[in-house]
Amino acid sequence: MGRAVKRLSLTAWIFIGMALGIAVGIVAPGFAARLSPVSNIFLRLIRSIIAPLIFATLVYGIAGSGDLKRMGRIGLKAIVYFEAVTTVALFLGLAAVNLVRPGAGMTLAATVEPAILQAQPSAGSVIEHVFPSSIIDAMARGDVLEIVVFSFLFGAACAAIGAKAKPVVAFCESLAQVMFRYTSYVMYLAPAGVAAAIAVTVASKGSAVLLGLGKLVLTMYAAQAVFVALVLGSIVMLFRIPAGAFYRAVREPFLIAFSTASSEAALPLALENMEQLGVPPHIVAFVLPTGYSFNAAGSTLYLSLASIFVAQAAGIHLPLGQQLLMMLTLMLTSKGVAGVPRAALVILAGTLSTYRLPMEGVAVLMGIDAVMDMARTSVNVLGNCLASAVVARWEGVDFRALA
Repeated sequence: MGRAVKRLSLTAWIFIGMALGIAVGIVAPGFAARLSPVSNIFLRLIRSIIAPLIFATLVYGIAGSGDLKRMGRIGLKAIVYFEAVTTVALFLGLAAVNLVRPGAGMTLAATVEPAILQAQPSAGSVIEHVFPSSIIDAMARGDVLEIVVFSFLFGAACAAIGAKAKPVVAFCESLAQVMFRYTSYVMYLAPAGVAAAIAVTVASKGSAVLLGLGKLVLTMYAAQAVFVALVLGSIVMLFRIPAGAFYRAVREPFLIAFSTASSEAALPLALENMEQLGVPPHIVAFVLPTGYSFNAAGSTLYLSLASIFVAQAAGIHLPLGQQLLMMLTLMLTSKGVAGVPRAALVILAGTLSTYRLPMEGVAVLMGIDAVMDMARTSVNVLGNCLASAVVARWEGVDFRALA
């Protein structure tokens, strides 16, 4: 029995932690209320990941591919496609969460007064705030949007300089790998953090909080299904990609991604199967790995759902303009961190911090993140396989022989 327990995955331990937290919150609410330091420690460690991880992954992602000019036509087409699809995913998630309102009725503590959030800043001040006066200050404050803008410009500068920037790019690559490992260490605390957060939430808010989480899971899966059927399905028809052959090519990578919640686990088979489908090797080799960083449609859809869910749960009304600004932040911050365990939670934590929404929402969502991660990761893989086929069709490859 002991050996069997040791073989449990982190996902299984998170499920166990969630169940224990619910039980403790219901059976011993007094004890559960004293567990908040455990969840707070976990949240503080999550916050410590955000700035160095975003900087390292974005700089390496932009500069590590080489001279931006050499990306050429294929790179431009791929990026245009990535941005179009992820934007649709964001707004689909935004529409779903505003329609269903799964967070309504929950009572997470707000970290600022609602009136502060509803004060509409001028367009000039919003644009001015995007550009950091000091990257150190932006990192210290956890202002994700400023970090992203600096990282994009810094990465573009590295790419433009070329060989002279190699030591900097290599450092960012190493820093990214270190932060990936650091994140995995922090995630060892996830079961305890989840158990404490759920216990505290159930003890203080009552078991009704679980209904909101269940509604969020159902809303997210329904929105992902709509995205696959309507958006990706329409793209398959629009670009005349043979549906049967494409389905056979993506079936196994999709299932691997769903069962492991890991995009990387599905990558080797996805590369092989898309080449067998008829996508030229040079397009597959560029589009699939790049898409893992820039075309995480499943994750971006989830992030738009989760961020507004937390605002709803805290009783904070976000005007449409504020929601659109948040979507812009998510569109930028969702790039480049596909290899991070529970990357969506790291991005969500940064976004909530930037918009002064309760960080307790991250801990609560951690309890159901394993279920959510399976859906968003598999949709990410499916979307990237389709992206390689779309770019190939855009380049004139004919798949009709496979139909």
